[in-house]
Parts: sequence; C-alpha cells; structure tokens
Amino acid sequence: MASIKQNPRPISPLPPQVVLPNFRNLGFSLRVLVIANLMGAAAAVLRSETPAGAWRELLSVSALMQPVLLASLLALYALNDPLLRLPYRLGVLGVLLLELAIASLVWKFIAYPFGEESMGSLHRWWLLTLLASGVLLVYFNLRSRALSPAFTEARLQALQARIRPHFLFNSINAVLSLIRSDPHRAETALEDMADLFRVLMADNRQLVPLESELALCRQYLELERLRLGERLRIAWHIDHMPADALIPPLVLQPLLENAVYHGVEPAGEGGEIMLNIYLARDQVHAVLSNPYRKEGTHHAGNKMALINIRERMALHFDYEASLTANVSEDRYQVHIIFPYRKS
Repeated sequence: MASIKQNPRPISPLPPQVVLPNFRNLGFSLRVLVIANLMGAAAAVLRSETPAGAWRELLSVSALMQPVLLASLLALYALNDPLLRLPYRLGVLGVLLLELAIASLVWKFIAYPFGEESMGSLHRWWLLTLLASGVLLVYFNLRSRALSPAFTEARLQALQARIRPHFLFNSINAVLSLIRSDPHRAETALEDMADLFRVLMADNRQLVPLESELALCRQYLELERLRLGERLRIAWHIDHMPADALIPPLVLQPLLENAVYHGVEPAGEGGEIMLNIYLARDQVHAVLSNPYRKEGTHHAGNKMALINIRERMALHFDYEASLTANVSEDRYQVHIIFPYRKS
C-alpha cells in the first residue's frame, strides 16, 4: 500500500508550466487574428503620413499578410498534435520553420503572376514573418506563465483550505466508531481517505478522464455520508456523461465540497445535491446545484474555489470553456462547459 512519508519535504511552488498553445483552440485563432492585424495596422500607420495614406498602406499590407496568416492557421491546426508532443524549444523551432516555409510558398505563389519586383525581397518577407511569429510566441509564453500560478494555488488550497481540520477530525471519528460495528466499512472509508488525500497532494497539472474525477467525488461523498448520514442526498444524472472526456483534476470535487459545507451541512434537515453531466454538440456540460438559504453567509466562501477553477479551465481550454454561478431562492447552481476532448 502506498504511504506518505512522515517527514516530507517542504512544499515549494510549482514551476511555471510553459507549453505551446493548443493550435486547434478557437481562442488561439482569435488571438492570432487580432494581434497580427493590429501589428499590420501599426506598421501601416508608421509607414504613412496621412490617414488616407495609412488606409492605402493597410490594404496593401493586408493583401500580403492575410494569405500567410490563414495558411499558417490551417497548417498549425493540421500539425497540432506532433508539435505539442515536442519539447517546448523544439516546438518553437518547428513553428518558426513552418512559418518560414509558408511565407516562402505564398511569396512564390503571388510573385508568379505579379512579378518578383512588385513583391519585395524574399528575405524581407522572412524577417517580417519571424518578427510577427516571435511576438505571438512570446505573448502566448507570457500568458501561460501568467496563468500558471493557478496550479500552485490549486495545490496549496488542497493542502490548506480544502483539507479542513473539521473534515479530517470528523472523518477519523466516524471511522473509529465503525471499527467494531462494521470493520469492512471502516476499512473502505480509510482507503477512500488515503486515495482522496493522495490526489489532493499530487502535482495536478495534466488533464484526467472525467470518470476518474467522478470516482474521486464518490469517495469524498462517501466520507461525508459517514457523519451526515441520510441528511446528505445525491442525485446523479450521468447517463449521458462522456466518461472519456478530459477535464482538469480537482474541478468537481471542490464544488461538491462547497455544496456540502455551504448547502447541506448548515440545514438541520439536510438537503439534496444534484449533479448533471451530459454531452451536447461536442461540449461537455456539468451542472451542480445545492440548497441555498438567503439568510446564510456561507456562500461568500465559494468565490475562491470558483476563481481558481475558472482560471485553470481558461488555461486548458481558453474561450471554449466557461463557468457560471447562479442563485435562486432556494438553490445555488454552478454550470461548467468545456470542449469534448479525449486522450
């Protein structure tokens, strides 16, 4: 059985995870189009002295830039998987070489009917292509580094905020009460605790199958049911769930923990947590709701978990993922949408 060392090394922040962007992501394509065209507009303004001249220069720049830009997006989309499998530096080199090849082909294609004199030097095209590609790669590098603290925060939250002393204390007491009356259930509960804490303390950077995240949720809820008993009721609507869909780890479990802590536990009669996961139009929807009382103040604590989850979803899926929270008179609902991806 795996164990945790008695004197573990001090926890240090995770190093920033810098990888190439997902070239098939809609957010990547939108960002590239916006940034590249802004660079083209800036170049047109700098090369002209009047608004009319800037407009003519912008049209000229766009006529040369758009074919390269669109061909690059298509090529990167097609070569996404092999490029992402490369180490970061080799991947950057591969992207730059690909862009130079595309610029050369477009230059040859346009220069054939119009003449090479009208196109300018091929070396100038290479220089502009490398400059634009370098700016975009630096932007996505900085963006990845800026969002990477979300992983560190996720791990620190797992070790500090989410492993609440009352949860650990109550779980151990519940297990102790079962040792004589129901030793098999006590043993199962201890195994669930070991699995839960092992995942919480792991380096949770990679996407995991949705079924693995759901298994962790079940283990957590079984531990909570030891002390809450029939007060904790779960309605699973997962018949249409894509089990192989990839999701960042520790997304659903913290939401369920908040649902128990803020929704079920304060109510004397308990309450029902509903989890609905389904696939629609190549998007996975996860809808979680729990009881809500207006006079309560517990729900202010949900924001930290929601912010962290939203940041990690954005890092993995960009604009293709969203998280919304809504409050009605008696229910608190979180709705997560992310693209259906398989390993």
